[in-house]
Amino acid sequence: MNAKNQKETQTKLTKGLLDMIILQRLQREGMHGYELITGIRKDFGVYFGPSTIYPLLGLMEKKGVVQSTWNMNTDRPRKVYTLTEQGRSVLAFTETSLMMIRQKITVEHTAQTQTPALLIEQ
Repeated sequence: MNAKNQKETQTKLTKGLLDMIILQRLQREGMHGYELITGIRKDFGVYFGPSTIYPLLGLMEKKGVVQSTWNMNTDRPRKVYTLTEQGRSVLAFTETSLMMIRQKITVEHTAQTQTPALLIEQ
């Protein structure tokens, strides 16, 4: 797989799991939007700007999986997002579902890549 295809795949997977990535980060500590943007870029090599992150955070807040409060103790006020109990439940369910999907893919991939000689020996 060439570098362009790798980057495309990485971006697609990250975007598809962006809400889960945000929930996971907020499980560790409350964060403001810019911290999420820079952390995701650092860890995944994919940039999602404010026009992606802030509407998603707003939607997640409406769904009740995150909540926000204003931190007025910094040089400028920042909206800090934290995970709710419902968010913890959603994150746990999503992590379990992803593990099951990964196991299914791994089993199918292993079965497809075994040569007929290996299948006979087993």
